[in-house]
Amino acid sequence: MNITVECKTRPEGSKPRALRREGLIPAALYGHNGAESVSLIMDAKEAQVLLKKAAINNTLVDLNIPDLPWKGKALIREVQAHPWKRNIHHLSFFSVSADQKVDLVVPIEIVGEAAGVKQGGILEQNLTELKISCSGDNIPDSIKINVSNFEVGSNLSVGEVIFPEGVTVLDDGEQTVFSIIAPAKMTESTIEEESEELTEA
Repeated sequence: MNITVECKTRPEGSKPRALRREGLIPAALYGHNGAESVSLIMDAKEAQVLLKKAAINNTLVDLNIPDLPWKGKALIREVQAHPWKRNIHHLSFFSVSADQKVDLVVPIEIVGEAAGVKQGGILEQNLTELKISCSGDNIPDSIKINVSNFEVGSNLSVGEVIFPEGVTVLDDGEQTVFSIIAPAKMTESTIEEESEELTEA
């Protein structure tokens, strides 16, 4: 999904509060020219729509700044908002070239229904996202994990996850992503059966 963001350079001397009263959001672009940054403004309503479609440090957007001799891909690096009103106060974008390596966080998407769940087990998910490294033109929307063949008692660690080509995981490979655990009733039943077998023996 291609997302285009329209921004303008911020007028010199403009105050953030005054801009917000005019329906504009202060923003900044980093990484497009070394350590140089550019102050920007964008429409507040467009900013709200953008954050419904894009995720921080995950979604690559096409940043268009007509009054600046630059346009390209960027990640939303930071969003500053009012603590309870949730009104956006400031956005930060970070320029990313197609072949540039970036570190970011992507969600885990569970696909299918585990065999163990069909047997009455419970899928206990320990991680909902993973930190990865990949090129700017190869950012996955999510890391899909098919759980269909997992039975009660099995689990999957980060090191066992299959990632798309060109994607490297940065999290500890020993961390457990999910486990298929037996529900309490199933455990009690199993214990009773084992006790009966021992008594008979």
